[in-house]
Amino acid sequence: MRINTTKFGEIEVSDDTIFTFVDPIIGYEHLRQYVLVEHNVNSLFKWLQSVEDPDLAFPVTSPAFFDIEYQFEIPTETAQKLDLTSVDTLLSLNIVTIPAANPRKSTINLLAPIIINAANKHGMQFILSNSNYPVRCPLFKDEQTPVNS
Repeated sequence: MRINTTKFGEIEVSDDTIFTFVDPIIGYEHLRQYVLVEHNVNSLFKWLQSVEDPDLAFPVTSPAFFDIEYQFEIPTETAQKLDLTSVDTLLSLNIVTIPAANPRKSTINLLAPIIINAANKHGMQFILSNSNYPVRCPLFKDEQTPVNS
């Protein structure tokens, strides 16, 4: 299948690489289908591109790539929505905000990860409850504000 994108032009995607979101990304409730685009080989970032809206692509990554300690539990009801029966098929990514003026000031949303069951291609944005993870965590350690003693 060919999809038009504003960021990448026309791209060819296989139907089996399309993720269907059972719960939408906040603010984008009308969009349910996405693909992961690897714009640069071996990059720490990928793009979560909407199949339905050529203008919408979220940069995503894993906090582990930036030495950010991060873990969370998925409640049973959320796992059931995705038909997730094993962590082996879980893909967890986080949306990144990259300011054009200074990419070193990029932040990562740790409060609402994107979780995907790679086995059946069902995904969702999952808002962590009872969490101290921030929506805007500095991605680069040299940009993090030191904690005063």
